[in-house]
Parts: sequence; structure tokens; C-alpha cells
Amino acid sequence: MADLMNIADVARRSGVAASALRFYEQRGLLASARTGVGHRRYSRSVLRRIAFIVFAQKVGLSLDEIADELAQLPANRVPERADWAKLSARWTRRVEERIAELERLKTGLTQCIGCGCLSLNHCRLANPEDRAARGGPGPRYWMKPSLSRRRHAS
Repeated sequence: MADLMNIADVARRSGVAASALRFYEQRGLLASARTGVGHRRYSRSVLRRIAFIVFAQKVGLSLDEIADELAQLPANRVPERADWAKLSARWTRRVEERIAELERLKTGLTQCIGCGCLSLNHCRLANPEDRAARGGPGPRYWMKPSLSRRRHAS
């Protein structure tokens, strides 16, 4: 057990709270060995898995999706760069969609968000005849980029 790390060391090295590590283990995302008195011991390779989990969460994957991704990694060796690249390549579209959503949000910070209120002079210009309301409830220009493009083309 000389090459194993305790939970405090893993938390310190990974930047993830010990409570989160226990939660990830409970969800099957991480595995530990136990000492005779029940203390958790992790192999150093767990740091790569934790980094992957943190990154995947930032991309927007749920813990269930992360578990599915981790299940595809080899059990008999430490995951390598090629393993991570294969998994993360599928995330490109998701990241691009998120970037587009954030761009729409950024635009909404300085322009009409398509609420259909027509209470401001600006809205009469950006949303004449309450066109946004025809698209459904909520901030339509932010939710539907096609409406935003039509609004600016009009």
C-alpha cells in the first residue's frame, strides 16, 4: 500500500473536497482500497479520473453521463492521453452548442431578450407587433437563435 494516497492527500492534490470524493466513490466514479480499520486509500491514477470528472462537469455532463464515459476506460491500466482524447472528442458539439448559447446570452445583456413586454421604447424597435410572443413564452430571442436572426433581418 506504499503507492496509495489517503483521502486528505487526494483532496489536497486534486482540489476536490473529501466529501465530494466520497460522493464520487458512492456513485461509482472512483474506487478505493480500504485499510484494516476502513480508511480509504486511492492509487495515484485516481487523480487523472478526478481531473476528468471535474473537466466533464465544466463541459456540462451530468454525473450519470460521466459514469458512462468512465465505464469506457480500460480497467487493467492507467488511462492514457489517447483514452481521454477519444472520450472528449465526442464533446466538441456540446461545447460548440454551449458557446453559441453563451453568445446569445451575451447579446441579450445589451439588447432585447425577447420577453415580449413592449413596455420599453427599445422593445418597440426590437420586437414590433410583439413578434417574439408568436414564438412562445419566455425570452424567445435568447432561447431561439433563428428568431434573433429574423428580428435583426427585419
